[in-house]
Amino acid sequence: MSSIEHPGVRKVVAALAEAGLPAAAEAVRVLEADVRTAAQAAEAVGVDVGAIANSLVFDAGSTPLLALTSGAHRADTALLASAIGVAAVGRATPDFVRTHTGQPIGGVSPVGHPAPITTLIDASLAEHPVIWAAAGHPKALFPITFAELVTLTGGRVLDVAEAGGARR
Repeated sequence: MSSIEHPGVRKVVAALAEAGLPAAAEAVRVLEADVRTAAQAAEAVGVDVGAIANSLVFDAGSTPLLALTSGAHRADTALLASAIGVAAVGRATPDFVRTHTGQPIGGVSPVGHPAPITTLIDASLAEHPVIWAAAGHPKALFPITFAELVTLTGGRVLDVAEAGGARR
């Protein structure tokens, strides 16, 4: 099965088209190899690592939290927890991620999930005219603007970087 035929990619393409973003849906790029890290994704599409929107799923007391962070730094989990009013958020297991997104780690898209997920968006992504996000499979990415990403996900924008903007 090619990646574009993968059900996760099809759901993302459908979600983009349904949201009125047919150009993003048509621009999904399926690569030869998996791009499970921001550095690999940036190299594959020829952009700065900061223009990669990492889709990080956290476990917030059995409730998923999706943090769309710049590939240029790590997310501050204490800040994320505070932003949604919980004591802590933890790393989600691969099963938790797949259950709540329908997608594998390394390919989690901002959209195409079985149900809406509370989403926080890294403000530093606004520095890039085009952002690349995973499209439901580790070999698939799509381009989108910051404004489109915010509208598409209904996410809340905030600075999510660890103090000092630690590099990945």
